[in-house]
Amino acid sequence: MRFVVFGAGSIGLRHLRNARALGHAIAGVFDPDPGRLAAAAALAGAGALVTGDETAALALTADAALVCSPTHRHVEQARAAVARGWHVLVEKPLSHALDGTAALVAETAAARRTVLVGCNLRFLPSLMLVKRLVDEGRVGTPLSARAECGYYLPYWRPQTDYRRGYGARRAMGGGIILDAIHELDYLRWLLGDPREVFCYAGKVSSLEIDTEDNADLLLRFDYGAVANVHLDYLQRTYRRSCEVIGEDGVIVWDYIAQTVRVYGKEERRLEVFEESINTDRNAMFVEELRHFVACAETGAPPTLDAAGGRRVLEIALAAKASAAEGRAVRLDR
Repeated sequence: MRFVVFGAGSIGLRHLRNARALGHAIAGVFDPDPGRLAAAAALAGAGALVTGDETAALALTADAALVCSPTHRHVEQARAAVARGWHVLVEKPLSHALDGTAALVAETAAARRTVLVGCNLRFLPSLMLVKRLVDEGRVGTPLSARAECGYYLPYWRPQTDYRRGYGARRAMGGGIILDAIHELDYLRWLLGDPREVFCYAGKVSSLEIDTEDNADLLLRFDYGAVANVHLDYLQRTYRRSCEVIGEDGVIVWDYIAQTVRVYGKEERRLEVFEESINTDRNAMFVEELRHFVACAETGAPPTLDAAGGRRVLEIALAAKASAAEGRAVRLDR
């Protein structure tokens, strides 16, 4: 498969390296930043067009696009790629607003192209195990869940000035709610669609950003379950975890330790799965790319298509609206 990469930041270069390692060709790379283009040129291989001209990148002969640009460009570039007849792996979140997302869903269906929204935690073995345990009913009906993701924004990409990154800038789709949309995606994956969201969010630190750096969300599901989600740009130590509390036990997932623990009905019953879990972080990105290629080649539905990515975005935007308006926001079916 021949790829065009849009965006040569850290995730774009990761996908580029993985694509080449899997034997795929890079037709071209687009990025407006000359410094990033220099890094991409060293990886893209002979014959790849490495350019700051987006029109030239879209004119290339290719099979698929890897859209890794800042969030506010995702939908525009994905739609342009679909119009070229390409399949698209677009990084999360699908966008920073709903504008153009319904059109992308419709255009993708009409063109019979594959669009995968890159919520890569779905390909992390430890979280895949949690999904299997929930689906198998290991802890019974889920009643409650707690999820957390926190990290210090200036530490996240230490090679760049955090104040210039998309996470710090509202206009580019920044803010912890959209940046950490993985939590909203995997809770929907594990528990189903929430029907209502309430959120407190805002900028509480001295970070030089114009987005929220702290958010606490409550998600309510039709069958009665409630999920509590904490997200922040503030913690000097990276933390990411989730607990699913069921009728018959509790599943505890720790991203940092890459462990899954299951506490059964009896207080002292504990199963630990850490020895069987692949802890190579890049492996989930490789599996994500393999999944994308397989779906593009066979027509099988991807784990998170454009419509699914749009739904997760609706949840995130409802949380932002709740924080702004001070009320719970009902999610349309």
